[in-house]
Amino acid sequence: MSQSTEARTDLAKVTRILGAALERNAQRPVVMDIHEVTSFADTFVLLSGRSDRQVRAIGESIIDALREAGDSPLGIEGLNEGRWVLIDCNDVIVHIFEPEIRDLYGLERLWSDAPNIDLLELGFDPAALEDAGSPSSGLQGRSPEFLR
Repeated sequence: MSQSTEARTDLAKVTRILGAALERNAQRPVVMDIHEVTSFADTFVLLSGRSDRQVRAIGESIIDALREAGDSPLGIEGLNEGRWVLIDCNDVIVHIFEPEIRDLYGLERLWSDAPNIDLLELGFDPAALEDAGSPSSGLQGRSPEFLR
């Protein structure tokens, strides 16, 4: 990640969001650096849950983690329905989808001009995250050690 990306993107906030999401076994995490393709935010965090109930749980976990850090979201949409939850964290926008809704809207494709931020640079092992929600995984969505 470039120095300019680090200066614009609140990596601690992104890491806190990912950690909270992975504690609820969020799937398919993607972090996109959107600051050069839009002016309304610096970062998108895209996540999936297996059901509306899990999508809501992931959203609630993220909201709680942000509030505990003194960083309440500016807006929250879709939490009651749990099919696509949007959490506006000012410079970071979080999208949590049911898998079919994520595939239908294809934000990764729509925002393909924006580079992804490497999850390893945020302290997360992408290979381990592929199985993070499975019972056989040792990761079980754990956040990096420096967040504990």
